[in-house]
Amino acid sequence: MPNVMIRKEADGALSCYIAKKDLEEAIVAIEFDEPERWGGEIELADGTSYYIEPLDGEPKLPMTMRARRA
Repeated sequence: MPNVMIRKEADGALSCYIAKKDLEEAIVAIEFDEPERWGGEIELADGTSYYIEPLDGEPKLPMTMRARRA
């Protein structure tokens, strides 16, 4: 399970940096993006999907967490 860093860009879009692959991609879809639940399966612009454990509430970004391929 790689470490990923998720951050919010100046335009409000989310991006994901995968340290193990030295890859940064835009997040095009996220399973749960609500004030009371955030996370789940995320899809990157290159078509790959990762799963991050859903959090209670929207996190303060940037944030580093563990992810696994979905």
